[in-house]
Amino acid sequence: MELPIQAVLFLGIIPALVLLFFSLKGYDGHYKDKTIFLTFIIGIILGVIAAVARLLLNPPPLIIAHTILIDIFTIIFILLLAFLEQLFKTIVLNIGRLQYKKETVIYGLSLGLGFGSSFTPFLVIAGSIVNQSNLSFLALVAFGSVGFILFHGACGAYIGYGIFTGKMTKYLFITILLQIPFNAIADLSRSIYPYYIVFQIVLVIYGAIIFWYVVKKVMPLILEPSGRRKRSKK
Repeated sequence: MELPIQAVLFLGIIPALVLLFFSLKGYDGHYKDKTIFLTFIIGIILGVIAAVARLLLNPPPLIIAHTILIDIFTIIFILLLAFLEQLFKTIVLNIGRLQYKKETVIYGLSLGLGFGSSFTPFLVIAGSIVNQSNLSFLALVAFGSVGFILFHGACGAYIGYGIFTGKMTKYLFITILLQIPFNAIADLSRSIYPYYIVFQIVLVIYGAIIFWYVVKKVMPLILEPSGRRKRSKK
């Protein structure tokens, strides 16, 4: 089954924008709409680069036929992607005008959500290429891609908080560590097909937990105490 390219592109952008809309509630006056839009678009562009890199490199999976395959290239691939994808976000957010600024946390969220939204069309296209183009499989791929959106959105905001507090290296390192198991789970999802749905669910749960923590526990730290209380009631 072939989906219209326009529909595939919006499969990731729409949920990312919905998450952004709800996450920004309570932060009025702490960001500029123009910058939110710009960072979201930049995130999409960087995400496309990262998604293309994943598709082109495409190393052997860690597990083949239920047997652990110790493939050094695959391990390097997982580690390198974790480093580069988080570094991309850090480079954009660490420009002079955003350093030590509260709003960098919010712009990091926007950047990360745009970044994560780029993976949906590429994952769906990749799924349709490997003779798994039935609607139920593609729907499962689209569902699993929500994990990418949640995870990268959270990491963008987390890195932004590190830049705001002057601890960029520490927070960058933490996001890299968090992405290593995420990448491993994503790799396993293409390795053991009978359990594909399990790994897709795990990706979403993993991303949702980190997203919840960052949005509920980290981002409110840029607000005054009264603002935190108001937001916690929502």
